[in-house]
Amino acid sequence: MSEPLDTTPVPDYATLHRLDGRGFVLLGAGNGIGRQTAHALTAAGARVLCVDVDKERADAVAAETGGTPHVADVTRRADVSDLFAFADREWGGVAGVVDIVGMARYAALDALDDDAWDWHFSMVLRHAWLAVQYGADAVARSGGGPLVFVASVSGLTAAPLHGAYGAAKAGLMSLVRTAAVEYGPRAVRVNAVAPGVVWTPRVAGLLGDEGAPATPRTPHSTGSPNPPTSPPPCSSSPRRSPRTSPGRRSSWTAAPG
Repeated sequence: MSEPLDTTPVPDYATLHRLDGRGFVLLGAGNGIGRQTAHALTAAGARVLCVDVDKERADAVAAETGGTPHVADVTRRADVSDLFAFADREWGGVAGVVDIVGMARYAALDALDDDAWDWHFSMVLRHAWLAVQYGADAVARSGGGPLVFVASVSGLTAAPLHGAYGAAKAGLMSLVRTAAVEYGPRAVRVNAVAPGVVWTPRVAGLLGDEGAPATPRTPHSTGSPNPPTSPPPCSSSPRRSPRTSPGRRSSWTAAPG
């Protein structure tokens, strides 16, 4: 042999993926990707604060997963401050944050009014900014860990009716990059994923059977941001679609997640 055998220690990789006893704050836990994320975190051993604006949904997901329900409007600074303070009191620290909140109302640029523009930046970007301000510091104080956000292909590509939603998602990705640089020295990892359409119950309710995945999974990516009669891409999956295509003009209002 030209060099000696590798005898460096091999870690227990399965254990490295465990989150036993660690407290995670999950924003938007009530349905779709949020609900599945609550189950995934719990399966890995995490304690989960199931945050949703709807009390019934927060309670239901917490009951399913053994998590702790918490009702909050995560676009409100006072609510976000309170929920991270609550998590600190409950667990003595926050190990990680997952923020899947995001909705869209697709419209042509010349049809957008001030309220619609501001609504998108509140529903897509404001909560993420607040989650970084309060969550990153909480995670840093606990020794470091992840913050994960759901972006969208809409922030990476162009398609009709995406003006406000795509701009807000692009802003989210810029925020994530800056947060990663600023908080990296404090052992906080900040990342985003950028999916296309995923077949959540809410998307299924909007689109019906047409465009449904041939082999459903939970959650399931259709493999394209635009099923046959869907509006343009929406943000509701932990996976990125492999390709994009222009969206159809549509009067639908998409509320992914």
